[in-house]
Amino acid sequence: MEGILPLWKPKGLTSHDCVFRLRKILHMKRIGHTGTLDPDVTGVLPICLGRATKVAEYITDAGKEYVGEVTIGYSTTTEDRSGEKVEEKIVAETITRERIEEILQELTGTITQTPPMYSAVKVNGKRLYEYARQGLVIERPSRQVTIYALELIEEWKELAGDTVSFRFKVSCSKGTYIRTLAVMIGEKLGYPAHMSDLCRTRSAAFTEKECVTFEELEEYVENGVLDKFIYPIEDALLHLPKYEINDTLAMKVRNGTVLEAPVHLLDEKEPIVIQTTTGEALAIYVQHPTKKGLIKPSKILKILED
Repeated sequence: MEGILPLWKPKGLTSHDCVFRLRKILHMKRIGHTGTLDPDVTGVLPICLGRATKVAEYITDAGKEYVGEVTIGYSTTTEDRSGEKVEEKIVAETITRERIEEILQELTGTITQTPPMYSAVKVNGKRLYEYARQGLVIERPSRQVTIYALELIEEWKELAGDTVSFRFKVSCSKGTYIRTLAVMIGEKLGYPAHMSDLCRTRSAAFTEKECVTFEELEEYVENGVLDKFIYPIEDALLHLPKYEINDTLAMKVRNGTVLEAPVHLLDEKEPIVIQTTTGEALAIYVQHPTKKGLIKPSKILKILED
């Protein structure tokens, strides 16, 4: 069994918990997830089965879409609702939709984020959440991420109360912390804030409509129809540039041969999918580090028969 199984992750499980449970249901070991989702977060979690684990990183590196909720009025240790309250400030004004929309526009594009202490980012060989659990706050490197779109998804004109909440949809690059984005929105309003709810609605090309729940999965396995819900490796690579080759070159790709880059991919910074004329992905190539105009294999995905 190989391919991509888009799972709808339930609340209360980590991504690793999901993989552990799937190994039991599917009776196979070679399974990998495509990016950590916190236990409180639900949504799209593409799972790679068998040889498809080779392309997990390309799904992880692709863009994501989320629907979330920001609560203004207090912050937490984890920047989401699972943490302990840190700072509180009553919202002593009416917040208008226009003001929120201005802030969301300011945060669209390339922005700089500092990873939260409760995150899996490594500093000096140790994950940040390990420091946080010891009560330590350490300096951590900031990173640039891209917010492609950020918008409100409910109709309202004004918000008022000791704390206020609103829902949003965001499309973003890899490495974006939505928890931190919620905090940044609060900072621009002049209040502590946290992310009070989050659901991932898209990961690479996979959306909610392609996903199966654990309950559905067990039913499909029992009825022997699971194959219908497993997507080919190629679907995990739809967002990457393609180089279509003939059978002669395909044999060379099988052996990991360095190739001349086609004109349209000479300056391509993304990994390149080498595929047959029928759209079958054979390998992932990247620009050669020292030889201009050449591309070299990063991963061989399929061995062709002679």
